Amino acid sequence: MIGTKAPEFELEAYYNGEFKKVKLSDYKGKWLVLFFYPADFTFVCPTELEGFADDYDKFKDKNTEIVAASVDSAYVHKAWAENDKRIKKVKFPIIADRKGELSKLYGVYNEESGNAHRGLFIIDPDGLIKYLVITDDNVGRSTDETYRVLTALQSGGLCGVNWKEGQENLKA
Repeated sequence: MIGTKAPEFELEAYYNGEFKKVKLSDYKGKWLVLFFYPADFTFVCPTELEGFADDYDKFKDKNTEIVAASVDSAYVHKAWAENDKRIKKVKFPIIADRKGELSKLYGVYNEESGNAHRGLFIIDPDGLIKYLVITDDNVGRSTDETYRVLTALQSGGLCGVNWKEGQENLKA
């Protein structure tokens, strides 16, 4: 999938207290971190949403938006946000992928559970997938690593192992 056009979508999301349609094309011209998680009202998932919520402004400063998705309905996302202080912090859309269509398009659908695996995609302003990682459901992702990779991609150069923002790129 790296270097290919990200699959287009238009789905309902819960976003800033409202139900809204969200499309990939809404993010044209911006970087996008699209991440999938298994389910609302679970153990690891709220830690990830809270982590991305806490770092949201840092990502926005890099011309980057964040969108989360699970197979829960928008109404379940709303109930979760109303009942969990960590989810109340979320200022980015949480997509309702009820039929698993989006999860299947991005190759993260778990046929056995009917949920999405933990998948994360960084999509560039032209809509190309530049990075993806899919992990076991028991392991949360690192927002710091996501930010590091995003910054490295935005640097436009060659970035060695453990490259950090402000370091020089490698010479070819």
